[in-house]
Amino acid sequence: MDEGSLAIAILHVALGAMTVQQTFATLGRSTVPLIAAAIVADLGVDPALVGVYVAIGAVAGFLTTMGCGGLIVRYGALRMTQAGMLALAVGLALPSGGWLPLFALGAFVGGLGQAISTPSSSHVLGRLSPPRLAPLVFSIKQTGVPAGLMVAGVIAPWLATEAGWRVALLVIAAVCAVTAVALQPLRERLDDDRIPGRPLSPADIRANVAAVLRDPALRALCLAMFSFVGLQSLFTGFFVLYLARGLGYELERAGLVFAIAVAVAVPARIGWGWLAARLVRPDLLLSLLGIGMAAAAVATASIGAAWPTWLAAAAAIGLSVTAVSWHGVLLAEVARLSPAGRIGPTTGAVLAFGDAGALVLPLLFSAALAITEDYAPGFLIGGALALGVGLRGMLRKRR
Repeated sequence: MDEGSLAIAILHVALGAMTVQQTFATLGRSTVPLIAAAIVADLGVDPALVGVYVAIGAVAGFLTTMGCGGLIVRYGALRMTQAGMLALAVGLALPSGGWLPLFALGAFVGGLGQAISTPSSSHVLGRLSPPRLAPLVFSIKQTGVPAGLMVAGVIAPWLATEAGWRVALLVIAAVCAVTAVALQPLRERLDDDRIPGRPLSPADIRANVAAVLRDPALRALCLAMFSFVGLQSLFTGFFVLYLARGLGYELERAGLVFAIAVAVAVPARIGWGWLAARLVRPDLLLSLLGIGMAAAAVATASIGAAWPTWLAAAAAIGLSVTAVSWHGVLLAEVARLSPAGRIGPTTGAVLAFGDAGALVLPLLFSAALAITEDYAPGFLIGGALALGVGLRGMLRKRR
């Protein structure tokens, strides 16, 4: 096999492995919110606490993405992916005890683990992908997110209904642990760029963030990451609860609507990546997606109890193809703008702003829910931020 063919073969293997791990990382991280209706009913707690759970995970994710750059360089991106999957397994197993502090601890541990998935996979694929194909490659890898959400939307509510929510958590925790072990044969090949003796220092975190904020293009991507991840966290964290507790859907029916919606995000992510690689500038596409997210958030907030299931699913699909489908385009832009050899650290710094959005917006959603006892205002808040990003991007293009 010649050198070019070998490089393509390695890229295909890496892309497959990173897509699989992204799928199961998303499955693990979304399980508790998707079966929250069953947990809330069993434990008799306030549904607004779901926002607190999501926010705790976002704090942990923020810490991970801010500090993962040095760890990726020192230990290798694949090794950190394995460590993250094991942490996610522990984070899922802890809440099965049913004690509320264990939910908080599980959210934190799981958030630490799940957040390493994207910067690690970006580091691997960023150095293996030809630049012109990067938006498509990253978009294919990021189909693991809607794939994981789709699987979770079907499997987690079914397990919770048939065997109980505690069993559901333990089964999915085991899946995450097995994924970590299954990646081991690829470790030497995909971590061949690690620098074992590289020192770790808190100064690296400050340097990564400062470098990102000094670059106007990366700074704009940080703002988009904050708003887009925040709105996505509202969809993945509250939509099933919204249908089940707010509109009276049975849990399995609500999970099915969610799964149908996120299934459409798989081809949508590939489609956006193809457009960004071939026809539309990535920055313009991201601005248009922000405006689309705002419109979809309004439609989602408008769902009524009397709507037929297909119409509720259509509104959810609109939010899915926008708020759950942009990642590959944005991450490829981050990789393109990153200094040589610094894709993982730079991606981590940008993703930290996404984790900040995943912290702030669920808390705002929970506050709005507690005050109004209505789920709609929270979705409208997320849509307004995405609209601001989209319009800002369009204005920058005109200038």
